Amino acid sequence: MSKSERMHPGVWALAVTAFAIGVAEFIVVGVLPAIADDLGVTVATAGSLVGLYALALAVGTPILVIAAGRIPRKALLFALVSVFLAGNLISAFASSYEILLAGRILTAVAHGSFFAIGATVAARLSPPGQASRAIAAMFAGLTLAMVIGVPMGSLIGNELGWRLPFFGVVALAAVGLLAIALWVPKQPREADVSAAQQLKALKTLPVLVMMSITILGFGASFAAFTFITPILTDETGFSSGTASLLLIVFGVATLVGNLMGGRWAAHYGWARTLRIMLAGVAVVMVAMALGMSNQYVMVPLLFAWGVLAFGMSPGFQTGMLETAERWSPKAVAFTSALNISAFNLGITLGEHSGSALVEQGLIVLTPWAGLALAALAQLPLFWLAARHRRSGTVNNPAMASA
Repeated sequence: MSKSERMHPGVWALAVTAFAIGVAEFIVVGVLPAIADDLGVTVATAGSLVGLYALALAVGTPILVIAAGRIPRKALLFALVSVFLAGNLISAFASSYEILLAGRILTAVAHGSFFAIGATVAARLSPPGQASRAIAAMFAGLTLAMVIGVPMGSLIGNELGWRLPFFGVVALAAVGLLAIALWVPKQPREADVSAAQQLKALKTLPVLVMMSITILGFGASFAAFTFITPILTDETGFSSGTASLLLIVFGVATLVGNLMGGRWAAHYGWARTLRIMLAGVAVVMVAMALGMSNQYVMVPLLFAWGVLAFGMSPGFQTGMLETAERWSPKAVAFTSALNISAFNLGITLGEHSGSALVEQGLIVLTPWAGLALAALAQLPLFWLAARHRRSGTVNNPAMASA
């Protein structure tokens, strides 16, 4: 690997912290019954720890990024990880549902802001034209958490108590703090920009269009993925144990896709990469809808699905950074935060689309909902890519660095 392609160690420091954040975000799902039993609430009430986490992340992230706009980037990252650590410590010692929820909300806001700021820092630490690869490396920590951290944390939490995984996240966050202190160089603070100037990004059409691409494109997979376990067991006929193993296969595919998606976006440009991968997701959704009852079809489809669905993440974030640099240069970090919110709004949109079908007993139709969202995402992508082409800033990998 040439020196120009070598990843800056600061990017790996961000990836270490992203791994801890990924475990913290998804671990509740694996120990939900244990939490409900211990705190004396229903499983449905405990389940709101997931939904309210996403809501706090989507709403709180842009607000915090604006409020912290004048803090130097390295110091801000260090502060965010410290808040994340504190939130998980509160969760680990929580004696009631309300205290646990408070810890989760604190964790969520730090989570979203870390990725918003971290993406801009990773892009700055990358060689010219390699921003998408650096962002993918950071997001790889998140996807790796799905493959290793969450299954291991769930196993430990269900055997030895649900609090133990939260203490594990605290330890991982401490490692992240050390890595940031050692490997992330000092970053200049953003130019003094008022909150009003940053909020103008919400009136910038290309920024809003890029958000819609992320919401529709990322959300396309969650209409079916939210219900993937009952699909695999009730419709495809796998045992629950086999379904769990297949989810690990899906998790490995998301890691592969994230890393490959970063390379493709750096080589081909984020717009072209997203266009092709969205088409791929659409094909997978059709194949899944038609072959849902065939076990031999579903296994390779799950892998292809994971590669495509999460392989788009670097392209979404790189596309927002490039769009912000072109049309909202005074609010790059804020628009990055908006796109982190868009990822979570996409999850919500996909889940609601799938839930509406499942409530009618139509779980077999959830892939068609995903197909519709993936197809719709192509429309704003076509418009935004055309705008970039007219300005000379798209499909040119050299422009991928922020």
